[in-house]
Amino acid sequence: MKKYNNNLNWRYATKKFDISKNIPEVDLEQLLEAIRLSPSSYGLQPYQVFVIKNPELREKLKSAAWNQPQIIDASHLLVFANLKEIDKVYVDGYLDMIAETRNQTREDLSRLETMLDNTVLKFSSEKKNQWASNQAYIALGNLLSAAANCKIDACPMEGFEAIKFDEILGLKEKGLTTAVIATLGYRSSEDKQQYAIKVRKNKEKLFNRL
Repeated sequence: MKKYNNNLNWRYATKKFDISKNIPEVDLEQLLEAIRLSPSSYGLQPYQVFVIKNPELREKLKSAAWNQPQIIDASHLLVFANLKEIDKVYVDGYLDMIAETRNQTREDLSRLETMLDNTVLKFSSEKKNQWASNQAYIALGNLLSAAANCKIDACPMEGFEAIKFDEILGLKEKGLTTAVIATLGYRSSEDKQQYAIKVRKNKEKLFNRL
């Protein structure tokens, strides 16, 4: 655990990446698996993740992200896109997947189905969108921790125009909208921020032991 915390202390939101270094495919797959295994409310995973390597596409996205260089300088760009509307069809598909994976019947899952019907499916459209976006952020957090543990640099980013990202990636047609993005790669030796001491609240100010 100490090594894990040391790696968290090592990480920072990398702004300048080494453009000559790419993440090996085997390491990338491990990071994607960490995202796949991330927790989400009810296990619904109401999002998709777009792993973007294509330089032409990233150049277009850069213009929708205030021309921040890490969009194209990093090894990979990940776009977390949440479902805008969670409907009965989606929930039924999830329940079917549980039944198949765990060798259960849909009747076995009736209590979970009723719970979902009475909670998520009754949210307003606005609340569904926000709730799904929150789930995507949980996955992002898991990615950042996993990347740090692999000594791979990352930069979570909210500085972009979601509407333009949605247009460029054709997300509207998929019922998705961009929630948050992250760039992955290896820090440049010229990025001075890596030498800055991490600033966080101390334990006394952060934790309340009751």
